[in-house]
This record gives sequence, C-alpha cells and structure tokens, in this order.
Amino acid sequence: MASMEGGSQTMIARDIAELGNKCGLPLQVVDSHGSLENFFGVRNRHNTQFGIVDSDILNYLSAYRGSNEDVKQAIQGMRIMLPLYDAEVHIVARAGINSLQDLRGKRLGVGQKDGTAYLTSQLILDILRIQVTERVTGSADEMIELLRQGEIDALLKVGNAPMPMFTDGRVDNSFHLVPITDEVLHASYKPVTLPAGTYSFQREPVKTIASKTLLMTYEYGSEKNAYYRNSCKAVADFTNLIVGNLDELRRVGHHPKWKTLNLTEIPKGWEVGQCVRKGLEPTYEVSCTQTESADNQQYLDLLRDRLRK
Repeated sequence: MASMEGGSQTMIARDIAELGNKCGLPLQVVDSHGSLENFFGVRNRHNTQFGIVDSDILNYLSAYRGSNEDVKQAIQGMRIMLPLYDAEVHIVARAGINSLQDLRGKRLGVGQKDGTAYLTSQLILDILRIQVTERVTGSADEMIELLRQGEIDALLKVGNAPMPMFTDGRVDNSFHLVPITDEVLHASYKPVTLPAGTYSFQREPVKTIASKTLLMTYEYGSEKNAYYRNSCKAVADFTNLIVGNLDELRRVGHHPKWKTLNLTEIPKGWEVGQCVRKGLEPTYEVSCTQTESADNQQYLDLLRDRLRK
C-alpha cells in the first residue's frame, strides 16, 4: 500500500514492484489516502504484506501505547522491513509568520484528516505547546486555494522536496517557507536544510526537519499456517531483492530518493521482522522465474494508469 499524494510513495512502490516482476514475483501496488491507512492495511488487510509509512505514525502510536490498550493492540506484530527516505516538513505562509511560534492563534492547513501532515502537525504543536485557532483539513488542492485566498494563515505538508504542489506556479513570491529551528524537535526529527532555489519563491537556504519514511510489514516469522509461511517468504524475497539491487535502484529508479537511502536508520522502539532478517542471510536465495502472471500484472498496472487519466 502506498499513498498517491505527491507521488513519492507510489514511485518507490512501483520501483519495488518492477523488481518483483523481473523475478516472476508480481506485486500489486494499492493506492491509499496516506500512511495511517497503509499501517493499518498491513495490520488488518488480507494479502497486504507491505506498506509505506511515515515515521511520525510510529512516533504517534509509540506515545500512546503505554496508556492506551487499543493502540497497544494495534501495533502488536507490526515490524520494520526497511527504512527508506527522508520526507521534509514544509510550512508555507505569508509575511508575518517567521517561526513556529508565530502560528499561535492562527489557522493552519494540515491536509487530509489522519494523513501524515495531520499527525505531524499535532505532534509538533504538542511538543512545542503551540495552540492554533484551527487545524483545517482538506485535499492538497483545497489547501493551496485556502492559502491563496487568505482563509488559512499557513500550510503544513510533509514530502520530498521539491513537492509538485509548490512548483506549479500557484504559490508565488508573496509566500515563503517558514524555518523550523526548534532544537527540542531534533529528538524526534532529523534537522535538514532545503537548498536555496528548491522552490521559485525560496531564494535562501531554509532550515527545517524531516521524518523517515519506512517500509513496514507484519511478523510472519512464526509460520503458523500456510498464509504466514507464504507471507514470510514474500517478505524475505523482497528484502533480498531490494537490498541486492540497491545499486540498480539508485541508478535507474524512478525516484531520486533511492540515492540517499540509509538502511541503518531504524526508529527507536521498533523491531525489524524475522522474515526480513531471513532474507538478508548470506545463504538466502530468491528463485526468479519469469511467469505469465508477472506479465499480467504489468498489463493491470498499465491499464490502471490509463484509466486514471
């Protein structure tokens, strides 16, 4: 499962699916509304072994698992498969908002309810104890229009820079990126800098923060039935394929974030799955056989893309 918004998750997912197709292991990419849906898709949906999830979802759930039994049950069995890329936090505003503290009493656009930006905004505002007048939800296009019309004072989005929604000309020089320099946030986020000119309205480098995007799976290591055994093999196979083909992904992958992948950045408090480790064993081999089903999956992917236009 991968979110379509911004395109990054879907591009990464399709690169992974292409590896599987070449090996005769078809993998269907399922569109979603965001990381939270992806997390619970892996947790609850049948035949859904993989989901791309922003680490803020894990931070949010970790903060409540000690005191909330429902959250504790929700995350039971969920495992890290591989850390992927950093997603930068963007806050775009008009003049007069120059720091997170300036958001007090303002209206902040936060995207779809329960999406990544929605949860990220809640975590950041809670950590800094900033009270906004309202967190306004809606689609990316709706957020842009509300910002342009002055219906919201600032807009928070999380994604890979440059984000297409900020490069299509609707956000002009009357807006700017708000720097995020609060050091207390560095316990949960990585400090990063967006280079000057990342966006046409951004002439100087801007400091911000980033969260890690991860490939999540479930703990199928017990192999208690045929479904678990087959799922464990799928997790091991795709772990082996991704790690074994990193050079190719960095060279020809559809998303530039493959070039900055750091597989050692595991979020604290979360475990890597047994089946993931199985796929990394030196003696583990993936049996690749091109099959008709892989060709059929390519047909279905192309057909879905065509019908979406």
